[in-house]
Amino acid sequence: MRHIARNSAVGHFVVMRSFQLNQFGIDNLRPTDADLPEAAVGQVLVRFHAASLNYRDLMMVNGIYNPKLKMPVVPVSDGAGEVVAVGGDVTKWKAGDRVMPIFMQGWMDGPIDFSKARTALGGDLDGCLREFGVFPAEGLVRIPEHFSYEEAATLPCAAVTAFNALFESGNAVSGETVLVQGTGGVSVFATQFAHAIGCRVIGTSSSDEKLARLGELGAQHLINYRDRGDWDRAVLELTDRRGVDHVVEVGGAGTMPKSMNAVRIGGHIAVIGVLSGKGSIDPTMILMKALRMHGIFVGSREMFERMVDFIEEHSIKPVIDQVFPFDRAAEAFRSMENQKHFGKIVIRIS
Repeated sequence: MRHIARNSAVGHFVVMRSFQLNQFGIDNLRPTDADLPEAAVGQVLVRFHAASLNYRDLMMVNGIYNPKLKMPVVPVSDGAGEVVAVGGDVTKWKAGDRVMPIFMQGWMDGPIDFSKARTALGGDLDGCLREFGVFPAEGLVRIPEHFSYEEAATLPCAAVTAFNALFESGNAVSGETVLVQGTGGVSVFATQFAHAIGCRVIGTSSSDEKLARLGELGAQHLINYRDRGDWDRAVLELTDRRGVDHVVEVGGAGTMPKSMNAVRIGGHIAVIGVLSGKGSIDPTMILMKALRMHGIFVGSREMFERMVDFIEEHSIKPVIDQVFPFDRAAEAFRSMENQKHFGKIVIRIS
């Protein structure tokens, strides 16, 4: 039974629902009642309406991302909701504002460092798979005007990662060529962002159906890597042996050698994912091709804010594969595990 308090500023609830992880495994993701948090000085109370999943969230729940994770913890880094109360000294936000928590609550601007990296939601700190959360006022970003809560919930990790990879790290400009791997959230956003500024996009996948959808989003060249195991050579053929300017590398060590072969001399590889497992990398090509390889660990609040402006300027909409109700959160994780989705998996909380 959920308790009701009269005249509450947050819709009468004094107890909120959340999902907590007490031991690893999707089957151990269980609903829990918790006391409603209150906003202290400098803090904001947010009522979540939606959350979205990243592969990191699945790895976290299964004990792969951080086997030493401190539990219990509320998983899922990405969410969107509305401000329902603010603490003292908060002037930036007011009740009714639509907001998204940033991925790392301690990374406002500048380069990342150890202390900033230890403030990620859904791991170091409780995440967004709950009805309410309290955050520092500076740890929130406004939702794009034309977005629903479900759409906004897709942005904090995957979209910021893609934006950082292309524009903050890569300095991509119109006319350059971008290679994206697969059709997960980062790759889909990267395709949309690169296409929006006039880049030529080459996409890879093992599914012709997913490649066709990637083409609808702006990828001009599509490679099925099951048909072309030497997809790096296919990329070189498409670029007259020059290679691409940027690689959005989500595979990891297993795909890195081919990415290094597919990129041009002096090109940029944004290192993001570990989906292809382990492998060995010969650094000789990094030296001989003068490659610039940059690990992308999401991004800062300033990057997030610049991305929101970019999204509004180009009228970009996220691609959502499925929306699950809150009480079927475990099913959403299993859908992520099956890897049949295209774009983002969202959980509606309200």
